[in-house]
Amino acid sequence: MLNDILKRLNELRLYGIADTLAVRLESAYKSKLTYEELLLSILDDQYEYQDNKALSRRIKAAKFEEYKSFDGYETMGFSIEVNSIINELKTGKFLNNKNHVIIMGPVGTGKTHLSQALGLLACQQGKKVCFIRANDLTNKLYQAKADDSWIKAFNYYSKFDVLILDDFGLKSLSAEQSTDLYDLIASIHIKSSLIITTNRNIQGMLEVFHDPVMANAAMDRILSKSYKVLLEGESYRKRFMPTIDKTSI
Repeated sequence: MLNDILKRLNELRLYGIADTLAVRLESAYKSKLTYEELLLSILDDQYEYQDNKALSRRIKAAKFEEYKSFDGYETMGFSIEVNSIINELKTGKFLNNKNHVIIMGPVGTGKTHLSQALGLLACQQGKKVCFIRANDLTNKLYQAKADDSWIKAFNYYSKFDVLILDDFGLKSLSAEQSTDLYDLIASIHIKSSLIITTNRNIQGMLEVFHDPVMANAAMDRILSKSYKVLLEGESYRKRFMPTIDKTSI
């Protein structure tokens, strides 16, 4: 009988129930659960299975460089103020409020790790996330004009609940790239959250744009509702670089 039930469950793609049914039946027998309690437990298993599958799809679609969470993210070297902001961001309230996050600091201070940990948090809260380097984004939009797929590309990056632009400001933007980025920011700044990592300060971010008027218009939309996180301290990469024994040279 159990094999017949499992066959039906797999045919119906109720894999969450199929995976745990035998254990649930044995537990129900020992614990003398009611039919209602047993039914609720196996439905919970199916719900958890589907939720985990959906989370895996959102994480895959986000295209993170690495799987990064807040586990093991070292913040002891940061100021009390920065730790306070990070702790508030970890609550996820900024996602519901459609706030933006600007993560600034020198190379190697954990900006990309923090942005991806926030992105993972967003995935766990059911949000659609996209992680992309800022230069790659502007290049993709620029190249899309060559084959008339710009609107398709623009709509693709506009659809996400959270758009993470990594390493913003490594290169100055051309006039067309500035326009593309401004249009994208203007399109999503109310309905989505932007997370930006950069080696520049706010003034330096303005200088990336080709047109100062457009720069101010774009950044004003972001800054008016953003968390600003300035990460300072020794580079994470330097901490784990192998030391060289000069006496042996």
